[in-house]
Amino acid sequence: MATLVANSVKAVLVAPFHNFIHKDFHEVVKRMTLVDKLLFLIIHFVDKLGIWHRLPVFLGLIYLGIRRHLHQEYNLFNVGKTPTGVRFNPADFPFRTADGEFNDPFNEGAGSEDSFFGRNVLPVDQRNKLLKPNPMVVATKLLARRNLKDTGKQFNMIAASWIQFMIHDWIDHLEDTQQIELTAPAEIASQCPLKSFKFYKTKEVPTGFYEIKTGHLNRRTPWWDASAIYGSDEKSLKQVRTFKDGKLKISRDGLLLHEDDDGRAISGDVRNSWAGVSLLQALFVMEHNSVCDALKKEYPELGDEELYRHARLVTSAIIAKIHTIDWTVELLKTDTLHAAMRANWYGLLGKKFKDTFGHVGGAILSGLVGLKKPDNHGVPYSLTEEFVSVYRMHSLLPDDLLLRDTNAATGPNKSPPLSKQIAMPNLIGINGEKVLSGIGFTRQMVSMGHQACGALELWNYPLWLRDVIPQNPDGTERPDHVDLPALEIFRDRERSVARYNAFRRALLLIPISKWEDLTDDAESIKTLREVYGNDVEELDLLVGLMAEKKIKGFAISETAFIIFVVMASRRLEADRFFTTNFNEETYTKKGLERVNTTESLKDVLDRHYPEMTKKWMNSSSAFSVWDSAPNARNPIPLYLRVPQ
Repeated sequence: MATLVANSVKAVLVAPFHNFIHKDFHEVVKRMTLVDKLLFLIIHFVDKLGIWHRLPVFLGLIYLGIRRHLHQEYNLFNVGKTPTGVRFNPADFPFRTADGEFNDPFNEGAGSEDSFFGRNVLPVDQRNKLLKPNPMVVATKLLARRNLKDTGKQFNMIAASWIQFMIHDWIDHLEDTQQIELTAPAEIASQCPLKSFKFYKTKEVPTGFYEIKTGHLNRRTPWWDASAIYGSDEKSLKQVRTFKDGKLKISRDGLLLHEDDDGRAISGDVRNSWAGVSLLQALFVMEHNSVCDALKKEYPELGDEELYRHARLVTSAIIAKIHTIDWTVELLKTDTLHAAMRANWYGLLGKKFKDTFGHVGGAILSGLVGLKKPDNHGVPYSLTEEFVSVYRMHSLLPDDLLLRDTNAATGPNKSPPLSKQIAMPNLIGINGEKVLSGIGFTRQMVSMGHQACGALELWNYPLWLRDVIPQNPDGTERPDHVDLPALEIFRDRERSVARYNAFRRALLLIPISKWEDLTDDAESIKTLREVYGNDVEELDLLVGLMAEKKIKGFAISETAFIIFVVMASRRLEADRFFTTNFNEETYTKKGLERVNTTESLKDVLDRHYPEMTKKWMNSSSAFSVWDSAPNARNPIPLYLRVPQ
């Protein structure tokens, strides 16, 4: 009887809004609790007006907070069986394990190597549409670069390298042994560097679960554990460690990655990498070793294993913090997102309050970092297939690295003169490591700092990635070249990731009904019709993300951003080393002090190259183009600002 009454009350309250709610959301709203229905009505009203990013900052934060809550409730789906009951004592593992196990006390395998990718959107079977339209046609007509479009002063090549550095930490699908071949149709074959190419299927694995019956395995540990430098298993870890004073191997001059006898870089993950990623790996090997030195000086009784474990925790947290309050703030360059990302780490009360009084008042007031216990919202931690899809950002890469002369006098805004261009294919793999050795750390970093990266737009996917040599997990090259943009289109379909419009619906975003809803560009609309006809439901996710009109200040689409809203928070709040164990006992007092006093990549560079940013960096962030003007001081408190 009580349930019947409650349902009747819900129906009466929601009925007046039935016609207001977009028809595509009627079913999902029916399944929501009364409170969630009301919250949905708030964001849906704002979405219909298209104004959330123009709201005063504090109201924008409320909008994002509501969205995050709804996505945590309705856009987290487990893949695979979940063990029940306490599986281990966290006190037995006060450190990050080699393969990511023993983080979640209720699920020892969550976030470990070879665990399942989760889902933000239920799988959409596309086996009968894998070639509709042909991925090579999509790549040729809508993605392939015509002329490089860049991000202006907002985002530089260090920022582009950084996100690839993170991908090497988070995600890599396990492949099958069966190969597939894609062939270019006659209509576009002459425009394709490869007329056909072979690649391995993604391995499909039974989940043993009644709802989502098959899934895919992640070779990398999806925790924010810096596995890009430490590896995702015991074998990789042993390769990178010196087993002396907790340190990791580095080149003889202490500036770049150590190499094996074949000239291949030794690091946690070197697959499909290039010199920009290698440079950041080397920087954080230096950071790890520097932490070891600081801890050994402070705590001389600590042995190799203890020093290593504490230094890994500290270094991983510094990387996570830089990504949260430095990289992401430049990617989404608005006051609202500046406030939101700092609130994720420090809470609304801010850094000064948290440094003085500690974590008080829960996640809203003091942030996700330092919570009393992790929160996975009832779904075991993983990164998701949809997360992988929105991180397809190869358009950030240019055609050439513009090398600067760091021996010459600097020009306006601390900009060193150009000396030469190096084609990007020359910076990949073993050859890339050789070229990097000739360039050196400082010159490479300064050059990337002064070069804008590519924009995430149509017709801006590098042509050199249409004929690229993929690598095995150990970094050795495979015999078959691939057309990467065509492969990425195929991968989303193969992995049952919803196409653009279905993806938006599942994320409670209003879908498009015609191409003009997606973009104002006449040529884009003409080509979209040519490839997909008038059926907007067929639009591939990657193409939609590139074509979508961007919010002012955003380097990515709003659709991609919504996945970030839920998953960026999840990477912190589900991890006990950012919550329960984010303390002096686990990190050491000295180690935690290092994390708390590091605010940006610039801080890390200043630690190891104190003259670099002073001489060559004019910008406020190491991720914006270095000769850009520093951020102007705004006397209006952040939460009271109104976006322009």
